[in-house]
Amino acid sequence: MQQIEQFFKENDQFARHTGIELLEITTGYARAKLEIHQEHLNGVGIVHGGAIFTLADLAFAAASNSHGTVAVAINANVSFLKAIGTGTLYATAKEVSKNQKIAAYEVLVSDQNDDIIATFQGMVYRKREQIPID
Repeated sequence: MQQIEQFFKENDQFARHTGIELLEITTGYARAKLEIHQEHLNGVGIVHGGAIFTLADLAFAAASNSHGTVAVAINANVSFLKAIGTGTLYATAKEVSKNQKIAAYEVLVSDQNDDIIATFQGMVYRKREQIPID
């Protein structure tokens, strides 16, 4: 599992560029965080929806690929429940259904006080290829 975690930390360039940190990954589960900075805010001073989506998406990607098989998103949906402009956001992804080809995940995005900021649901197609780890 540590190799898959390292794979995402080294290879997800967009998440790294936006300041997202992968905290934990186990089979069918992942947790990530984003410390909110000025560059994450939109024009009205709250966290941009794209930043929230990106945080949730990294946790989703890590959880869905945690089995060692390449899984790619085929659907994702996010609902924004609460605005935030400062602090830290956390995304926790959990597998809710998995078969040979399709798997579904739920991601909760919360702040440092455990208030839910957004919910995210995603579905992946599970390919035959393995995650390229050493």
